[in-house]
Amino acid sequence: MKKIIRIGFILLLLAFFAGGTAYYFIYWPNTQVKDKGIIYIQKGDSFETVLATLQSKGYVEKVYTLRKVAGWKKYPAYIKSGRYRIQNGMSNNALVNLLRSGNQEAVNFTFHNVRTFQQLAGLVSHQLEMDSLTFLQTVQNPEISRELGFSRENFKAMFIPNTYQLYWNITPRDFVYKMAGEYKKFWNTARREKAAQAGLSPEEVIILASIVEEETVKPEEYPIIAGVYINRLKKDIPLAACPTLKYAWGDFTLQRILTKHTEIDSPYNTYKYLGLPPGPVRLPSIPVIDAVLNYQKHDYLFFCAKSDFSGGHHFSRTLRQHNQYARQYHEALNRKRIYQ
Repeated sequence: MKKIIRIGFILLLLAFFAGGTAYYFIYWPNTQVKDKGIIYIQKGDSFETVLATLQSKGYVEKVYTLRKVAGWKKYPAYIKSGRYRIQNGMSNNALVNLLRSGNQEAVNFTFHNVRTFQQLAGLVSHQLEMDSLTFLQTVQNPEISRELGFSRENFKAMFIPNTYQLYWNITPRDFVYKMAGEYKKFWNTARREKAAQAGLSPEEVIILASIVEEETVKPEEYPIIAGVYINRLKKDIPLAACPTLKYAWGDFTLQRILTKHTEIDSPYNTYKYLGLPPGPVRLPSIPVIDAVLNYQKHDYLFFCAKSDFSGGHHFSRTLRQHNQYARQYHEALNRKRIYQ
């Protein structure tokens, strides 16, 4: 009888020890985080790579116990890429569950001051786990732009500069459709009504805003310049917008537009062709888009940069008055030896 009791006691101790060991392995705190706790798991990373990342950050105190729990929960077969936030004092169970579930934390993706899809691709590849070439192939796919209701030329109008919350490992296609959703949110009823009152579609508003933003560095001039161009559109007068010529030539460093520049045969040559160009010359910021929607109603038909190079403009009602300002500006360019 004593022998049976002794064996039972030993078995009880073993069970207690095994349970305690399991609890220690699974539920005992095993992370030490003193910073933001962010790790990135790339597509194709192995379990050993994930462990090495956690170790290099100093986030895991006992790697052996984490390895055991990860094996019990078959995490090596379910590794998911992403951007994860590790909390201080997490157990192995909680850590493996987080990584195995793919429950990652979104990033704030920001883009501003972008003219081309190539520039946007560079920003995307720096802030997200996305290859710039694959991104370019996606946004330049005419089937996708057509599916979303855009032409290949005006597709850039859908990408409104702002800060968006995205998953770090978002695919190029999902990124595009996320922007499509944000575009629909942006063009609410109030904005669409204002566009209609100006006689423009949402895409045309953005095309015009892209020209306005290239014309001036002074935000207070946005609605005035927008008013000039809308006046010209309504009177069937060529926009004669220098930014569209720079876009057509692929050279935004041009400081002086010459006659030879106006002779280029391009749909973006608004000196030669009436109306708006087929697409935006940049991705205009929200303040400029709203300035176009709230354009200033006036009777100006011309504007010219001031000869003091302050970045401001003179606005004119008549060509005669405009030519006087233009002469002053050209003389100032000559004095500075700016000939192109």
